[in-house]
Amino acid sequence: MKDIILKAENISKQYRLGQVGTGTLSHDLNRWWHQVRGKENPYLKIGDTNDRSTKGTSEYVWALQDINFEVERGEVLGIIGKNGAGKSTLLKILSKVTAPTTGSIKSRGRIASLLEVGTGFNPELTGKENIYLNGAILGMTKKEIASKLDEIVEFSGCERYIDTPVKRYSSGMTVRLAFAVAAFLEPEILVIDEVLAVGDAEFQKKAIGKMQDISKGEGRTVLFVSHDLSAISTLATRTIVLKNGNIFAIEETNKAISIYSSMEQDDKVFVQKEVIGKPSVTKVEVITSEGGTLQANGKSLMINFEISMPKENYENLSVSFQIFDSLNKAIIYNYIFDKDIPICRRKGVNKICFEFSNLRLYKGNYYIKVHLANSKTRIKYQEFDCCGFQVEMIDKREPEWGWQNNVCQYIDEGKWNY
Repeated sequence: MKDIILKAENISKQYRLGQVGTGTLSHDLNRWWHQVRGKENPYLKIGDTNDRSTKGTSEYVWALQDINFEVERGEVLGIIGKNGAGKSTLLKILSKVTAPTTGSIKSRGRIASLLEVGTGFNPELTGKENIYLNGAILGMTKKEIASKLDEIVEFSGCERYIDTPVKRYSSGMTVRLAFAVAAFLEPEILVIDEVLAVGDAEFQKKAIGKMQDISKGEGRTVLFVSHDLSAISTLATRTIVLKNGNIFAIEETNKAISIYSSMEQDDKVFVQKEVIGKPSVTKVEVITSEGGTLQANGKSLMINFEISMPKENYENLSVSFQIFDSLNKAIIYNYIFDKDIPICRRKGVNKICFEFSNLRLYKGNYYIKVHLANSKTRIKYQEFDCCGFQVEMIDKREPEWGWQNNVCQYIDEGKWNY
């Protein structure tokens, strides 16, 4: 028998764009008139899908629609999706910060949430007073809170400032204390948004370790939203993929990450018009190990080029590329010269490819810079940036010293195919 601790049934959330309330007085009266006659709310039949990139036709929008899932006791459930997919709205509903438009949440036990920096903290109270305040909100007695006080303060690393009003804390200090309160006051369900990203690397490592202890050692349930796919891969057993307010997939975590990455198709292919009368790169495509824009450390990666040539037997062409990290620092450089190996000798579209059989880059975001030139005259035909991709440590155990972002660990030489 499954021990279900949290269940979401047909959860939907509708907002009216540009309005603070639910709508105008006439809309409220219309809702009431339908209700007294035992009819459905008329405004539930209208509204656009939550796609922030397009202009809608209705003043109503569905931030979430028909969300259904169950969470077992002791499970860590990851939630991933693009910005605006509905992740934070879902967590607010689960935490009972806001109510769903339709549907219901059934839970067994106390829920502690960490949704935004300073959530549930009174800025005028000291850190210690806020610990007691949060504990009282969770339904704990003063004696229970006092028994955990020293552990909370030690974990947060804010002992020197614990008697200082929270309004004088930095955002990182506030998050440290808020997470410590939520984790150590023993809620049955812990709900955490991307807020941990505010903390430094040391604290993030501590927080992830604590969440592992909470789920595996103490049998409590964690719902975790993050854009850090390696953290999701490390912590979560199952993961929900949200898209435009709907559940796109609920799968085992590594499969869910691959599905999420395959949704990101735009960046991995770069297409542009040919330059008349000159050699020109018309298409660049990155083929990652996991599909979409997601590349696993230590697996193969291919870069395909399509080059349009204005005439037959064009000589001295030079094709090269660099891979840059998110700090705009070049990590990799490779090239192929026509004077060494005849390439792109046919008029029209020619295809060449570069393959890394074992690309070892640390987790982080990268992009490609392409160069096309004449190696003899040194005339530069093209230079442009394209094709972003993300490297993650998928299926790899993180060492005690932690992974460094955007650092070259080891790269094989790779090879050109033409």
